[in-house]
Amino acid sequence: MHICKAMMAAVSVAGALSASAARADGTVEVLHWWTSGGEAKAVGELKKAFEAEGGEWIDSPIAGGGGDAAMTALRARVVAGNPPTAVQLKGPGIQEWAEQGALNDVQSVADEGNWDAVLPPALAEIMKYQGKYVAAPVNIHRVDWMWANPEALKKAGVEEMPTTWDEFNAAADKLQAAGIVPLAHGGQPWQDATLFEDVVLGIGGADFFRKALVELDPEALTSDMMVKSFDQLRKLRGYVDPNFSGRDWNLATAMVMRGEAGFQIMGDWAKGEFLAAGKVPEQDFLCWPTPGKGFVLNSDSFTFFKVEGEDRIEGQKVLARLIMSPEFQKVFNLAKGSIPARTDVPLDDFDACAKRSHADLLAAIENDTLVPSMAHEMAVPRSVRGEFLDLVTAFFNSDMSSEDAVKQLAAAIKRAQEN
Repeated sequence: MHICKAMMAAVSVAGALSASAARADGTVEVLHWWTSGGEAKAVGELKKAFEAEGGEWIDSPIAGGGGDAAMTALRARVVAGNPPTAVQLKGPGIQEWAEQGALNDVQSVADEGNWDAVLPPALAEIMKYQGKYVAAPVNIHRVDWMWANPEALKKAGVEEMPTTWDEFNAAADKLQAAGIVPLAHGGQPWQDATLFEDVVLGIGGADFFRKALVELDPEALTSDMMVKSFDQLRKLRGYVDPNFSGRDWNLATAMVMRGEAGFQIMGDWAKGEFLAAGKVPEQDFLCWPTPGKGFVLNSDSFTFFKVEGEDRIEGQKVLARLIMSPEFQKVFNLAKGSIPARTDVPLDDFDACAKRSHADLLAAIENDTLVPSMAHEMAVPRSVRGEFLDLVTAFFNSDMSSEDAVKQLAAAIKRAQEN
């Protein structure tokens, strides 16, 4: 993100509002890429809450590319000296913009709301720059989930959900023998990387996951443990159907729903598909963590850009306070399928899968097994993540050996870090 600081400091055109137009309750222009059903509904809840406070919400949705199009638009806006008030951003992207001097902090709001006491420490760190909050998280998505069709498992004689990858392979073999697709999967790079990071957690554990996929330690990246992880990924490749290439994740979820497939490995946004179809957790579908005794964290958040005009700065504070209010965290996450970022929100109205996710999150914080997702942009810069995605997808779609994969991955990561 090579944008010169002089440009970043450019006076916001949008901020040059006349005093008569300023609103004490605040104005926010919010740039985001939540445009599909459940996502649009969830962001609609935030808009409603903000307007209920008397503020003015200007919606700037930009669809497509998991945020890629939105990031292109954002760069252009910042260079022009006209940044939005708040932007949906996540992981290292927050730090990159903060380093450029582009962000306002909302530390006064965080102090008032005691955010440090209610957020998981690993998530709080991602929201801060130089010790101050520059972003507010709206949720926690868990990435390491397995979704299963109980009828399909029963038909194949699978009596229990697997707790190790060996048990998963044994269950998958039974499903295959019964003529059921063992693993519903969409062949897209981010989906391949989701499988990969869940496998790494299950094979190596949380400490190894951190060394390899977060700290990018060369020894971990070239270790026997990483070779074993690719071996297991190769096993999973044998359990997908021939038509997996290019399939969207929600179509893979539908295969499990219909009983065409036994399992899907996907974050808890998949749950939204089951619920939207009127399916009941623990009856019509099962949710179970992938092997690994950890928790792979993905979180959506809003970051506050440097804007001018008292109404916009006030708007940022109001928005930050709303996002972190227990009431909003509950309503938003019921709509999104995730769980609140705050660990103190009562989950009485949430389903069994969400309650399991919350209990496992607290255990992971306690046991230091909460890890940020590489595949979902929580752990490493976009350039490094791109190398992981390219290599993992190349491996998944070829007969590359695990040993070669490990060597090529380590070399690619090194190149990305040097550039």
